Amino acid sequence: MTAAERVLVIGVDPARIPGWDPAPVLAAIDRGRARFVELGIDADFCLVDPEDRPEAAVADALRRHDYACVVIGGGIRGHEPLLGLFERVVNLVREHAPGAAVAFNRTPDDTADAALRWLRR
Repeated sequence: MTAAERVLVIGVDPARIPGWDPAPVLAAIDRGRARFVELGIDADFCLVDPEDRPEAAVADALRRHDYACVVIGGGIRGHEPLLGLFERVVNLVREHAPGAAVAFNRTPDDTADAALRWLRR
């Protein structure tokens, strides 16, 4: 594995969303992590609480390493009330990881495949 293959996954922490069972999403995230391991890709996960300084958590995560790719999950991208957060996350990626590709997954299970579209080219 090379440093060029390091990926950051940014998403909403399903355990922090009131009113629903996070277990299925957490299980899918675990399967997504396992896929990164299977592929030999170093992946860091930044799962945020939209109500608890998510921008600070994302900026901190982006500063930890040089990332070849940043995957922004559907919980941030696809939930209309979080549109403003999605915009801020994209701009944080541009600011703190300007050389990183940006990818979008369909589900937590295919996160590694989303990153692969941009890695090892």
